[in-house]
Amino acid sequence: MEEVKDSNGNMLKEGDSVQLIRDLKLKGTNTNLKRGTVFKNIKLTGDDDAIECRNGKSWLVLKTQYLKKK
Repeated sequence: MEEVKDSNGNMLKEGDSVQLIRDLKLKGTNTNLKRGTVFKNIKLTGDDDAIECRNGKSWLVLKTQYLKKK
């Protein structure tokens, strides 16, 4: 099983909540995600440095280096 860790080294698991630690620009859109945005009920991917989360009706894949466990 993969070990997925946030920017502070805390272990992440399915269903956790995470918070952005910096503003991010979404590729291919004009949308910016603001620092402090909380994503609930995350899903783990097969990659140990990325997670999936919901933003409204769409799914995002975010790098764990920009997240901290809430």
